[in-house]
Amino acid sequence: MNKWMLYARLMRIDKPIGSLLLLWPTLWGLWAASGGKPNPDVLLVFIIGTILMRSAGCVMNDYADMEYDPHVERTRERPLASGKVGRKEAMLLALGLSLCAFVLVLFLNRLTIELSFAALFLAASYPFTKRFFAIPQAYLGIAFGFGIPMAFAAETGSVPMLAWVLLLANFFWTIAYDTEYAMVDRDDDIRIGIRTSALTFGRFDVAAVMVCYVIMLMLLTHVGIELGRGIFYYAGLAGAGVLMLYHYALIRNRERDKCFRAFLHNNWVGGVIFIGIFFDYLKFP
Repeated sequence: MNKWMLYARLMRIDKPIGSLLLLWPTLWGLWAASGGKPNPDVLLVFIIGTILMRSAGCVMNDYADMEYDPHVERTRERPLASGKVGRKEAMLLALGLSLCAFVLVLFLNRLTIELSFAALFLAASYPFTKRFFAIPQAYLGIAFGFGIPMAFAAETGSVPMLAWVLLLANFFWTIAYDTEYAMVDRDDDIRIGIRTSALTFGRFDVAAVMVCYVIMLMLLTHVGIELGRGIFYYAGLAGAGVLMLYHYALIRNRERDKCFRAFLHNNWVGGVIFIGIFFDYLKFP
């Protein structure tokens, strides 16, 4: 296989779901911070930066999991796990992607630049939390939501409490969808000693997913009230709630394929919420 194709696979270019799950909450933050009118240059920086950092995060994750991935059915053919890409190549790729993302951030204000260092630390350290943290998905929730305070910083020069509430909503959403993802690998993770929320929650995994969804919707409702949002915003939340009920139908019997389908379907949850935000600001600026 062509080396560039291997690098693309290592960056998960062929699997954009991760970029979308990272992008949706960032867009929520940009629209909320700007009153529905984000600066086009800032918007472009965040979209490209999100894709770059997600790609860098995937490379870092595979580097950290090199010893484990060959023993997991779903990951054994990844470029690093299969030996088709070397360690040094992977680290240089991750460094290059991170530097490109940082160059983009330099076009933004000082506070956003400062927050970018925390975002990079979270992305780089997350893969190692699976060694010792009972719910690494919680750490991922902070990492995947850090675009929200950065968005507020870029648009307003400050990070109000509302930004952290929005990050908290994303925190619970991430635990929900990444637990669905972890349910797919449950048997392999038990065998190789990886810690995940699916194992920590045990027989309460499905209930935990649904509770996290409910908390997320409650927090987003609070955000809507604080922002004085209208019917389209809440219609988006209602639509997301219906999708979450569908996820329950998929995961309740813990079948691997259906759990993975539920995880992938969370793209629609994030998208429907953003559509609600977008049209609400369009109709009620």
